Amino acid sequence: MAAVWQQVLAVDARYNAYRTPTFPQFRTQYIRRRSQLLRENAKAGHPPALRRQYLRLRGQLLGQRYGPLSEPGSARAYSNSIVRSSRTTLDRMEDFEDDPRALGARGHRRSVSRGSYQLQAQMNRAVYEDRPPGSVVPTSAAEASRAMAGDTSLSENYAFAGMYHVFDQHVDEAVPRVRFANDDRHRLACCSLDGSISLCQLVPAPPTVLRVLRGHTRGVSDFAWSLSNDILVSTSLDATMCIWASEDGRCIREIPDPDGAELLCCTFQPVNNNLTVVGNAKHNVHVMNISTGKKVKGGTSKLTGRVLALSFDAPGRLLWAGDDRGSVFSFLFDMATGKLTKAKRLVVHEGSPITSISARSWVSREARDPSLLINACLNKLLLYRVVDNEGTLQLKRSFPIEQSSHPVRSIFCPLMSFRQGACVVTGSEDMCVHFFDVERAAKAAVNKLQGHSAPVLDVSFNCDESLLASSDASGMVIVWRREQK
Repeated sequence: MAAVWQQVLAVDARYNAYRTPTFPQFRTQYIRRRSQLLRENAKAGHPPALRRQYLRLRGQLLGQRYGPLSEPGSARAYSNSIVRSSRTTLDRMEDFEDDPRALGARGHRRSVSRGSYQLQAQMNRAVYEDRPPGSVVPTSAAEASRAMAGDTSLSENYAFAGMYHVFDQHVDEAVPRVRFANDDRHRLACCSLDGSISLCQLVPAPPTVLRVLRGHTRGVSDFAWSLSNDILVSTSLDATMCIWASEDGRCIREIPDPDGAELLCCTFQPVNNNLTVVGNAKHNVHVMNISTGKKVKGGTSKLTGRVLALSFDAPGRLLWAGDDRGSVFSFLFDMATGKLTKAKRLVVHEGSPITSISARSWVSREARDPSLLINACLNKLLLYRVVDNEGTLQLKRSFPIEQSSHPVRSIFCPLMSFRQGACVVTGSEDMCVHFFDVERAAKAAVNKLQGHSAPVLDVSFNCDESLLASSDASGMVIVWRREQK
């Protein structure tokens, strides 16, 4: 019944904002101690019915004391500002120990604080039979891939021991994007609607904010790491794109949007990091040369709405762009010139903003099934199959989540092609992080992480899946650690 006491902690976390408003340090210590007590109590073996009764009574008492929970104001403000007005295995990783120095002096006004609690694997090991050629899931005979993944099932691999750290430097302003550096286990960055970007280091303990990049005059809507991690590019509602040196935090160049419009998303061309694609509020996609600060000739195309999401395929020859009117466009990208050629258009659902697109080739010796993962405001996470070289999409399946208005994002797990089963992770407006097995016909849910007190907007794995970061609409970033085997 680990799930029940996890829910108890989630209830306490959501009401924690109302406790001792003038003493934020007490709230941090309180929720940390509650996590420890609940974790110890879970081992006592109390009857399930008793635990459920405790959860119900706890919620009733907190409701009587502090009143009903209301939707965080910053969450709604973020939804309005971005969606409506638009808007990647270390199986033997050393165990992270709780460090008292991780308790910073600064508190926060919402949600949980630093602490950890045990999450138990909620699904039994799935038994997969041999798959026919072309299946997404590697066959049971794929010994090399199984060895790389540690020979664990999805449920076992995505069981988490709880929170490793909570960053709250952007509290009260939404954090729309959080990303680990490429092929890196311990370097993390996040951008905020407060106009700044934070670069964080998780090891050695305690995790720290290395530097805060400031220069945008309005909220930062998106950012991306270069392949070598020496450069970051960011886009902002102030209609500029900034190029940053990650080593010292300098702003190398500020590039105004060619249309003078709010910039809502960006992505590096995966092969040529000198080129960056941005999407703006005037429905345009631009290919920008970050060395010259100018847009590439022939590298502009118009969509039907504000451009909210961008993603390349791995070779960098196909680009997908999603807008706030429910359409996903595919473009052929000329590797030599940077020219964009519009290829296909798919209307996912008229009027439902496309808030996230993730492409995955899933090429391995065992399987090849190029796919696209899409968030739209439909209360569903959508998985599409890429059926041709022009980016034509065919719906494979969907997964139930809560998303009707917020710009929620999702990702493919970095190591899924080396493991039986294939997992995706998404944020949700129910304030949880959801894991789904895309190949499981029934009961696709693998895990659910609770602890945020606002809609979860973005998720990011480090390169070996030992850590997962999630950000929410109240400004909290939680780093979760994988359960040690």
